[in-house]
Amino acid sequence: MFGMGFGELLVVLVIVLVVFGAGRLPEVMGSLGKGVQAFKKGLREPPEIDVTPEQDTPAKPKSDA
Repeated sequence: MFGMGFGELLVVLVIVLVVFGAGRLPEVMGSLGKGVQAFKKGLREPPEIDVTPEQDTPAKPKSDA
């Protein structure tokens, strides 16, 4: 996986645990999982095209009478 062995992965996991802490780690992993799911969903769906109609007539200036 990414050219890393078991030892390197273990070191990375320990560093992540030290940085984020054991209490916040499930929250971080949950957010990461939701982000990956949203990314995959975005790849599957066709892009949305934003079509906003242009104004045919410009705004009329006020006439001073």
